[in-house]
Amino acid sequence: MASDVQRGLDAARDHLLARQAEPGWWKGELRTNVTMDAEDLLLRQFLGILRADELEAAARWIRSQQRPDGTWATFYNGPGDLSTTIEAYVALRLAGDDVDDEHLRIAREFILAQGGIEASRVFTRIWLALFGEFSWDDLPSMPPEVVLLPSWAPMNPYDFGCWARQTVVPITVVATLRPVRPLPFALDELHTDHRGPGLVAGVVGTGFNLLDKALKVYDRAPVKPGRSLALRQAAEWIIARQEDDGGWGGIQPPWVYSILALHLLGYPIYHPVLAKAIAGLDTFLVHEDTPDGPVRWLEACQSPVWDTCLAITALLDAGVTADDPQLRRSIEWILGEEIAVRGDWSVKRPELPAGGWAFEFANDGYPDIDDTAEVVLALDRVTDSVPEAKAAVDRGLAWVRGMQSKDGGWGAFDADNTRRLVEKLPFSDFGAVIDPPSADVTAHAVEMLAHCGDPGDPALQRGVRWLLDSQEPDGSWFGRWGSNYVYGTGAVVPALVAAGIDRDDAVVRRAIEWLAAHQNADGGWGEDLRSYVDDDWRGRGESTPSQTAWALLALLAAGEADSEMTGRGVAWLLEVQRDDGGWDEDQYTGTGFPGDFYISYEMYRLVFPISALGRYVRLTDGADAVEPV
Repeated sequence: MASDVQRGLDAARDHLLARQAEPGWWKGELRTNVTMDAEDLLLRQFLGILRADELEAAARWIRSQQRPDGTWATFYNGPGDLSTTIEAYVALRLAGDDVDDEHLRIAREFILAQGGIEASRVFTRIWLALFGEFSWDDLPSMPPEVVLLPSWAPMNPYDFGCWARQTVVPITVVATLRPVRPLPFALDELHTDHRGPGLVAGVVGTGFNLLDKALKVYDRAPVKPGRSLALRQAAEWIIARQEDDGGWGGIQPPWVYSILALHLLGYPIYHPVLAKAIAGLDTFLVHEDTPDGPVRWLEACQSPVWDTCLAITALLDAGVTADDPQLRRSIEWILGEEIAVRGDWSVKRPELPAGGWAFEFANDGYPDIDDTAEVVLALDRVTDSVPEAKAAVDRGLAWVRGMQSKDGGWGAFDADNTRRLVEKLPFSDFGAVIDPPSADVTAHAVEMLAHCGDPGDPALQRGVRWLLDSQEPDGSWFGRWGSNYVYGTGAVVPALVAAGIDRDDAVVRRAIEWLAAHQNADGGWGEDLRSYVDDDWRGRGESTPSQTAWALLALLAAGEADSEMTGRGVAWLLEVQRDDGGWDEDQYTGTGFPGDFYISYEMYRLVFPISALGRYVRLTDGADAVEPV
């Protein structure tokens, strides 16, 4: 008889295989918050292409996401967020909801109590300025001349992280042209006498505040040397980075702002660039039927490469062999996704050949280190059966090694993207704007180099040193792209062990002690996203399948396969597993911008538990059923 663990693993494996798309990839839904939907409606309203059925379906979705206290949050069961609530409120007004309706009344009370429109983030106020509900004069200046700055100059576009640079360049166009197309209603009820966010503090902040005032004077000048050139250059910069799917970077913010910028520069919506952009954006829409009627919501991004490489690893961990037809199909698909062209990353690494993978179906300009490391780890395990994978592995290794930052760590998309000066700009309030090395990305790169490269590689040793130096005083590691210290710790421990750090080393033991101290009474692990802004939440939250799996992966790598702590974690996964082999997970466990923007990856609740259970079975030689929770 197969053990309970083996039966659970087999069921999960079969569930994952059943979800594979015909071409070979996997892609789960990627949920964020309703600002995606509100801004999509406002974009279409501004362009004059909003259809009544789209508006009705999106409004139905937005209403369904309102919290009992009248607010909208940035993650499941999170606290109400002012800017998100304002944008949802405006979208529902656009859909015809009356200001006296109860759901808008209680939303409005929260908005006013928090300072109204004037207290919202810059991006929310930009959207409202487009419709005359906020003055462009009261927004920070964003000159398009930044696109003319050379890459060595402070505050040039390449000082920003790739997601921010692709957003900032088109926004400078929008903020310079300052269009106003009024809504069919006013939002007087959301305004207060609040003065809005204060000036940036400190000496550097004072300099930027003075610069902002000077730029406002320049904006009013009758002659602006370089302005026309900057606008033309910005348009060329934007168009040059449009991807095959019509988007920019495969993510919502640069996509919508690039559409707005080009439209305002005179490109009609039927122009091939904009027609392709709008059609591509439509492919990010998810349509569902509900008892209340059809709903429609927008994915901020899609993650097929990331989901597929993690699925390949999970299936290999579950014992599926490389000659399995479905696994072979996924390997062939992901080999075809390798990026062979140079993107913005080459500004800092001009001599480095291409050889990475991106997150999305179409994002040739921005491969990322995290995806590339995980793809290489997966492909390296099948090179004996799939010889053509070896060359791709070697190119991926070389590219990741070449993208190491000076301090020994790795960021997600760029090398040495660490100039914090841009964080002080008055309009940089929309989350992370730079891409410095992080523990989780560095861990994945180190693990890749340890398993697939030369153990004596200086890049590997420098990466290990970076990880050792970045351990938190309590023994954990910060998780930049997943929530949070559980994610960081779950990534770093396997990497350090793979790189040769002894399982009994104090660094590893302190990490295991931290995981032990944060295991929930039910046997699982969870961490609320509020840990990014409140240390009281570090390692604390309702147990989730993905976070429990991350903790187990660290424990198994550290030699804790037979420990009671590991057994309880495995038992919890089996206890909450669905009959079809999958798991439910309402909580968001992915991170876009710490403290500001969070993500629910549908596939996390499946691929990571499979890897954890598969490695547990292998390390315990098919252990019998663990004691139930």
